This record gives sequence, structure tokens and C-alpha cells, in this order.
Amino acid sequence: MHRRLGNIGKLAGQTFWYGFSSIIGRFINYLLTPLLTGIYASERYGDISILFAYAAFLNIIFTFGMETAYFRFSKDQAEGPVFQTGQTLLLFTTALLGALFLLPTAQIAELMKLETHPEYIRWVLWIVVLDTLVVLPMARLRHEGRPIRFATIRILNILVNVGLVIFFLVLCKGDHDKGVSSIWALCYNPAIDIGYVFLANLAASAFTLLLLWKSWSGFRFRIDRSLLLQMLAYSAPLLIVGFGGMINETIDRFMIVNRFDGTVEAAKSANGIYSANYKLAVLIVLFIQAFRMGAEPFFFRQAREGGAQRTYARVMKFFVIVCCLCFLGVSLFLDIWKHFMGIRNHPEYLEGLRIVPILMLAKIFLGIYYNLSIWYKLTDRTLTGAWITLGGAAITVTLNYFLVPYWGYMACAWATLACYGFMMYWSYRLGQKYYPIPYAWKKLTAYVTICILLFLMHNGFRSISPGIWWTHAMGGMLLSLFITLVVRVERRELANIPVLSRFLR
Repeated sequence: MHRRLGNIGKLAGQTFWYGFSSIIGRFINYLLTPLLTGIYASERYGDISILFAYAAFLNIIFTFGMETAYFRFSKDQAEGPVFQTGQTLLLFTTALLGALFLLPTAQIAELMKLETHPEYIRWVLWIVVLDTLVVLPMARLRHEGRPIRFATIRILNILVNVGLVIFFLVLCKGDHDKGVSSIWALCYNPAIDIGYVFLANLAASAFTLLLLWKSWSGFRFRIDRSLLLQMLAYSAPLLIVGFGGMINETIDRFMIVNRFDGTVEAAKSANGIYSANYKLAVLIVLFIQAFRMGAEPFFFRQAREGGAQRTYARVMKFFVIVCCLCFLGVSLFLDIWKHFMGIRNHPEYLEGLRIVPILMLAKIFLGIYYNLSIWYKLTDRTLTGAWITLGGAAITVTLNYFLVPYWGYMACAWATLACYGFMMYWSYRLGQKYYPIPYAWKKLTAYVTICILLFLMHNGFRSISPGIWWTHAMGGMLLSLFITLVVRVERRELANIPVLSRFLR
């Protein structure tokens, strides 16, 4: 019992550092949202969001699951040959795919309604190329259990990115728009416009590659053919998983632009509103991302030890509890979180607040699915995982295609919830068949259901509340009620956690 809790504690420690880098970095990066939505109307912000959606698609194609394959084969074989083989392959395929995707930039720009700026597509492509080259070096830091160095590099990357955006779009653009004769005004070219967001990201990606020079100093172009074939056979279905995942995460932006019932400008505006409010689900997204970084190598290492399934079940329970707290922390206090968007200059962003609770619940389902997916990674049934993801992608595409013309971006939110609910359910069903794990599913279902009921109760109170402070007070009371419930139910296990033991024993 104590050994399993110790393992969970180790995972929690690593998740803290990965989470620290994600939370601090994303928070710094998130400050760009009110900055950009304050500078640009929803139409232009929609252009930024769709270009980053394009980058997300390319990232999956360029990396094709090699990161997970690296963790899988480093578990049973010497890490050096696995890294050399994977990195050599990524260098070759990145050069090939980079050249291939450079050719149709004009056509891609036309598809995204960005015909006047095909250079944006090229800049985004170069970001993807540089980010691909650091995937395995960053994964090696996670494999070696070096979360502090990993966190430092990530935070520096985001500081460079945000710093350059502020430099160009606040300092230089400010002087240029005011007609001030300064060196900063000369640095700004209005023709580039939102392109400075991508140039800043490109510079940050190049800086990260330089920070990882030690990983390259000992690198040699070597491929173990037998190992390569095994890694490709394992990762090929993960490419489908990743690609399907990106469809689920980003296809809604493309659907809004191309299926919205209105003008191109109205579609871009709706896309900007949807994308800005999508970021309010940031707390759950941050936690899920941090958890995945620590959990994937941890789960593979834990598989060699006894009682692994019980450890996975406990991890799932605490994961769901934290996700529920994140859900309540945002959904009960939307009147505060809304100020993280540029509502002063562009109040149109406020109309999208209604999608936030739906998307946050969808993210809880996604996080549970990530936990459940360990069964097909450990049993080498990645093809089954691919089929689950493709089923979710089919739901996403179908619902968005038929409903966006009628419901607008609300259709995207409900499609996301339906997709991740489907993936969560079928991953659980199949996982219990091939790799049974004793999840406390009744208790977990109860926690999520209680969260939804508390939100609905607060929403009802909000409609009749005499003032904003009464609304916040009710939110705080309901959040405290949920925390009290969790402490009472989980008191025995929580008392074994060193930080909490002094309060709960």
C-alpha cells in the first residue's frame, strides 16, 4: 500500500514540475489572449487560431507517434540505440515532409481564406519543422527523470515567444500607430500584421533547439533496421491516433470557417469568439498536459512492478478529483475568468461564454481517456486505439458538418463532448477486456455528476442573484462543499500523503 502511494507520490512530484512549466508557461502565454483579442477583432483572431490548428495537424504528421514509441522500446532495450534510430528517422522524414508541404502553400492559404498571406503558411511550417527536431531530446529528459531541466527549457521558450510578441505588437506597433519617430517604429511593418505572432513562435522554437545542443553533441546518424521496423509497426497506429486526436481538437475551426451560415467575415468572427472562449478551459488542459508528460514514462516503468493495475486505478481516482476541482474553479467563476479576454475593446467575445462548461466537461472525458489508453499501449494493441480515435473523429466531423450551419460554434462544443464521451466509454470497455484495471468507476461517475449538479445549481442562482458578489460567494460555498465531500470520502488515502497527513490524521 505505502509502496504504491510512494510511486504515486513520485508521479505527483514529476507532474508538479511538468505542471509548473505548463502552468507558468501557459499562464505567461495565456496573457497573449487578452493582448491579442484587445488588439485584433474576432475576425483576425480567428485567422491566428486556424493557423495554429494547421500547425497542430502538421505536428502529428511530422512526429507520427515516435515519442511514445521511444518510451515503449526504452523500457525493454538500451536507450541509446532507440534514441539514435528514432532521431535519425525524424531528421530524414522532417526534411522530406518539409519540402513536400512547402510546395502547395498558395493552395493551403486559399483554403484557409488567407490568399493574401501565403507566407504565414511557410512560417508555420518552419515552426513545425523545428518543433519536430526537439521532440525526442525533450522526451529523453522525461525518460531520464529530469523534470526541472525540462521545465526550464519550456519556460524559456515561452518567455522568448511572449517577449517578442509584446516587443513587436505593443512597443513597435504602438510607436508606429502613434506616428512616433523612434527606432522601435522602424522595426514594425504593418504588412506583416498578425504574422509577428508566428515569427515570434518561430524564433522561440529555434532558441529551444539551441538549448538542447547537448543532446545533439553525442548524436550519430545510425539506424538499427530491426529496431526501426519494430518502432514503426508500433507507432504507425499512433499516427492515426494522433491524427484523429487533432481532428477532434481542431477540425471545428475549419468547419466554422467553411460551414458557417453567413459571410466569410462573420465565419472568421465566430471562429475567433469560439477560439478565445476555448482557452478558458485552460486549467483542465494544463493539468492534463502536465499529467501526460509525467504519466506516460511512469506507466511504462510501473508495468514491470507488481500491483501495477491497482496503482493505475488510484492514479485515475486522484486525476478525476483534480479535474473536477478545475471544472468547478472555472465554471463557478466565469464572471472573473471572462476578463482574460479583450472584452473592453471587443465585447463580442462575451457571447461565447456559454460553451466553456461544455468544453471543460469534454476535457474531463478526454483526460479520463488518456488514463484509460495505457491498456493498448502496454499490450501493443495500438491499432485498437486507432479505431477508437477514428470513431471519435467520425463523430466530430459528422456533427460539425451537419450542425454548424444551424447552431454555429455551439455545435462544435457539443460535438467535442460527444466525441470524447464516446472515446472514454469504448476505451474503458475494451480495456477491461484486454487489460483489466479495478477502476472505482461508480465513485468516479458520482464525482463528475456532483460537479455538473453543482454547476447547474450555481447557474440557477446566478440568474436570480442580487449581485455579482453574492454569485461569487455561492460559487465559493459550492466549491468548498465539494472539497469537503472528497476529504470525507477519501480521508484514509489522503491521510497517507505526507503534505496532507498532518491535517487529516
